[in-house]
Amino acid sequence: MKPMGRSRRECLLAAGALGLGALPVWVQAGGQLEEPLADSVRGALSAAIANSAPPVPEFSDLQKRLAYLRWLGASSDRLQKRKPDLQTRIEFLQTVWYESKRAGLDTTLVLGLIQVESAFRKFAISRVGARGYMQIMPFWSRLIGDGDPSRLFNMQTNLRFGCVILRHYLVDRERGDLYMALGRYNGSRGRPEYPNAVFAAQKNWAHADA
Repeated sequence: MKPMGRSRRECLLAAGALGLGALPVWVQAGGQLEEPLADSVRGALSAAIANSAPPVPEFSDLQKRLAYLRWLGASSDRLQKRKPDLQTRIEFLQTVWYESKRAGLDTTLVLGLIQVESAFRKFAISRVGARGYMQIMPFWSRLIGDGDPSRLFNMQTNLRFGCVILRHYLVDRERGDLYMALGRYNGSRGRPEYPNAVFAAQKNWAHADA
């Protein structure tokens, strides 16, 4: 889809600047709205983003590890058409699992959100400039990151930002109201289309061990 207000030449130049070598994928996604953050909230979010631990799952017992492996296998099969390369697929799912659990979010919800926001495209860019798998607005890099928005195309960085931001909206801003938190994430708070789309997509990733 051609973005509104930008020529094909501008899009190609933007792609070259990002080092993508091709026109970026444009998706129908919204964008978070920049809002003032209290210093304590900004500090907490920055600390959550800065922790650079690798997404390596750890388990307290064998049963939990087996449950994870069952989920990983089932999810990998479902994602194969969108990500044909097995190693890429496994690394992506492992990181989604790690970052969603780290943020206290439902892994199937995060997968549903990614499906709606970017269709699992790493270099997706929305018409308002949101980037990557979870369509993070560049201003978040300035508010709670290192100021480099190009890093939002890094898989783990993008998934960590997305999970931390969604957790912030859910817990700090909407007091547990997932419907409103999803709308805020998309920049369409109070409208039903986006939350309903995410809830519908979430069903595609339902699994007993999720």
